[in-house]
Amino acid sequence: MSDPQTPHPSEPTGPTEPVMDATSSPVPEPQPHSADPLADAQAELANLKAANADLADQFLRAKAEVENARRRAEEEVSKARKFAVEAFAESLLPVADSLSAGLAIADATAEQLREGSEATLRQLTSALERHKVIEINPPAGTKFDPHHHQAISVVPAEQEPNTVVTVLQKGYLIADRAHRRKKWEESLALTSAPPIHAWPSWKATPPR
Repeated sequence: MSDPQTPHPSEPTGPTEPVMDATSSPVPEPQPHSADPLADAQAELANLKAANADLADQFLRAKAEVENARRRAEEEVSKARKFAVEAFAESLLPVADSLSAGLAIADATAEQLREGSEATLRQLTSALERHKVIEINPPAGTKFDPHHHQAISVVPAEQEPNTVVTVLQKGYLIADRAHRRKKWEESLALTSAPPIHAWPSWKATPPR
């Protein structure tokens, strides 16, 4: 008969240690707190000051880059305008030379003056077209276009209403935009004259 106080060989006789699972990680030990809270606060303040200084430096660098980009853009725009004017002026210099040469001929006949003027006008038109300045001068009978035309008066005429009768001043396009709309007289049908209050709103005036 065995003694109940005698430990069994299969039972542990000493203090047991926790068994670690192969998949479990060791529990991290708590970090010791500093004994001086003031030192901790000063260290944190120093870190914040360093981060703030770094952000301030980045801001100043970005601001300088933006300012330099703005200055370069302004210089490029200024140069573009300057060179555009220079190119336009250079294209007009031959026209000025032709006019000076024509005026230098004291005994030129009327026919010679006309031929010279026509040649100079063609030269000027070519110079304008090279810079996308296109003349607007449609023939009589053209339908009214509010984007390119400006009616000065409405006169009776034997043609379709709202069409060109007489061109009073040529218009010009600069890069597909009307710089000066062509001024003209608009036709009014002889068979059906509208009342004054029905005149078009595009600056047309009734005949007097």
